[in-house]
Amino acid sequence: MPNMIVAPDADKAAIARIGKSIRARLDADPAVYRVPVDQAEIYGVADFLSTSECDYLMAMIDSVARPSSVYEGNYDPDARTSYSGDVDGTDSFVRMIERRICDLIGIDEAWGERVQGQRYQPGQEFRGHYDWFDTNAGYWEDERKRGGQRCWTAMAYLCDVEEGGHTEFTRLNIAIPPQRGLLLLWNNATPDGIANLETLHAATPVVRGVKYVVTKWFRTRPWG
Repeated sequence: MPNMIVAPDADKAAIARIGKSIRARLDADPAVYRVPVDQAEIYGVADFLSTSECDYLMAMIDSVARPSSVYEGNYDPDARTSYSGDVDGTDSFVRMIERRICDLIGIDEAWGERVQGQRYQPGQEFRGHYDWFDTNAGYWEDERKRGGQRCWTAMAYLCDVEEGGHTEFTRLNIAIPPQRGLLLLWNNATPDGIANLETLHAATPVVRGVKYVVTKWFRTRPWG
């Protein structure tokens, strides 16, 4: 995994500012709970998506799912074995879900990447990784121009899983099982805007059943 990476000064200030705003908004929302850890900011919203909404999104994922890829780095070829794909960002239903997430955290839609869907069959996983970008990596210059550092992650479970498939924050000893409709949100940085090493997380192998999730990452500036 990468060593400690400090975002460029402009992104660091923006990440801290965005984090402060989102933190205040989520802490004030009675429908949102905070996962009780001090080393990272992780929140949950139960039943954020309805059963019918989850079913619709799972069907969309099935239509676009391809073997998942990773950004360049020292990844084992078996580190990410799921299937994934960007769902149709012009679909009115998808846009409605995106607006709800953006309204929840109080961030402009333009700062969010396209919604990505992921599907995990038995035995498939995504080993420990970070959502923030390694600013020493070759891809960073392109990502810097495309909206800068990823500041927050929003990820929703679309189904229960018979066994396995947890989202495990490995440095925090927290493993959150799939719960249909649950939205997880976390800050990829510390409150002062530095990439947070404690946000190392993994999608543990599915043992029985199939796991579906959708993920939306937010940048420090308009994305694209």
